[in-house]
Amino acid sequence: MAAEQQITDDSREKFSSRLGFLLISAGCAIGLGNIWRFPYITGEYGGAAFILLIVFFLVVLGLPVLVMEFAVGRASYRSTARSFDALEPRGTKWHWFKWMTLAGNYILMMFYTTVCGWMVAYLFKMGAGTFSDASVDIPAVFSSMTGDPFEMTGWMLLVTLVGFAVCALGVQKGVERITKYMMAALFVLMAILCVWACTLPGAEAGLEFYLLPDFDKLFNNPNANFTEILYAAMGQAFFMLSIGAGSMSIFGSYIGRDRKLTGEAVRIAGLDTLVAIMAGLIIFPACFAYNVAPDAGPNLVFLTLPYVFEQMPLGQLWGTVFFLCLAFAALSTVIAVFENILRFSMDEWNITRKRAIAVNAPLLALLSMPCVLGLSVWAGVQIPGIGDIQSIEDFIVSNNILVLGGLVFVLFCTTRFGWGWKNFLAEADAGEGMPFPKALYYWTRFGVPVLIAVIFVMGWIPKIQYWLGLG
Repeated sequence: MAAEQQITDDSREKFSSRLGFLLISAGCAIGLGNIWRFPYITGEYGGAAFILLIVFFLVVLGLPVLVMEFAVGRASYRSTARSFDALEPRGTKWHWFKWMTLAGNYILMMFYTTVCGWMVAYLFKMGAGTFSDASVDIPAVFSSMTGDPFEMTGWMLLVTLVGFAVCALGVQKGVERITKYMMAALFVLMAILCVWACTLPGAEAGLEFYLLPDFDKLFNNPNANFTEILYAAMGQAFFMLSIGAGSMSIFGSYIGRDRKLTGEAVRIAGLDTLVAIMAGLIIFPACFAYNVAPDAGPNLVFLTLPYVFEQMPLGQLWGTVFFLCLAFAALSTVIAVFENILRFSMDEWNITRKRAIAVNAPLLALLSMPCVLGLSVWAGVQIPGIGDIQSIEDFIVSNNILVLGGLVFVLFCTTRFGWGWKNFLAEADAGEGMPFPKALYYWTRFGVPVLIAVIFVMGWIPKIQYWLGLG
């Protein structure tokens, strides 16, 4: 215990600048949930009115947990491998949670590297003109790609190699420098795409759907009832910030105490939300301009948008830029989570970064193979009510580990059996900037855990109903 408390920011790798911390933390949060999932669920659940719900839950649910993750990391100057050991009251077992965070990060990457591989593959296919011919069967292209175990293994290994190669350069020269360039390029490219999409003939209808709230679509939606829409908004707000598995806690451990954490969390959540909204400003005007349904679901990016790009002037160019944005968003998350896995290994077993990469890189590539094969030779491996291997892994992480992990952080930071409210506030409010509102104690202590419990229970209800034959 005493040894842990002697750790200072001078004895640890850290970011070279505040901008690096903000962009890398945003890069971890910004991923496929922003550019892939956010637009299609917004299309399904009513457009602008649904976005307002997401923003509301980002503020009342996501931000408090994000501040707590940063606080735990900065107070301990450790990843979750050692942060709870350093901060927990003597005799308690909060540190057992670290194994769930490690499992969460691993399982997330076991399918995320494959899905990121889809984005990189589509980037190359779009650039090569695969979708330029109107006679191309786009669903067949996607099925052929995902159903080829050799091709998908190649894309997965490429993503894994790039991610660990960046992390091998260290925090400042690798993770910070590369992610900053990727995030800067992402914002610039998406801004260009937004301007282009909003000036398409017929884009006005898409902007109206996306930006003008129609609350009737929340209560009289043909795709879902209001309870399902409410749950979807809570879940999206929670998952957009990548909280719950310690992925953000690690970045808190790389910064000093010159800035209050609430203000930093607000900026990161703002950047995260901005990218999601920009994705919609690209997709919805384009869909309405070319008479494509905006509620196409998960197929919107892979099956619908290539058809849209194929129809428009310079579509190959704009499509390539769009999938470059997707690849950057996905790779920024891969790099951030890889860094979390490596730092966990370095903190827990006191090994070098080089040794951590030598162990984790081949292990993660091997464990990613079930997802790679899950749409081809292992397509028959499914759990009724959940789906294939990728869906199973996604459900384990998104509906269980992240949600329960968020609950652990909240309870650890607000109860006297954990680190405690006073210690959390002292850490969160160290430095200059926006303080954490003390008046939110009761909301944070009781309201946030209730909302997290609702997300957890509602994620299981459809599965249980299916298994009982009620769904």
